[in-house]
Amino acid sequence: MLDSVVRSFRNWKRYQNTYNELSRLSERELTDLGISRGDIDRYARASMK
Repeated sequence: MLDSVVRSFRNWKRYQNTYNELSRLSERELTDLGISRGDIDRYARASMK
């Protein structure tokens, strides 16, 4: 059970880090990456896998 809690925390932390990093980028930087601001949540969730 503890493994599950630790894994969930790590996934949540990875999501938060990815979301925050992408959110800090300018519109131009996001466009260069092929990401729209509305896609940030989707990419952050995908980082948890």
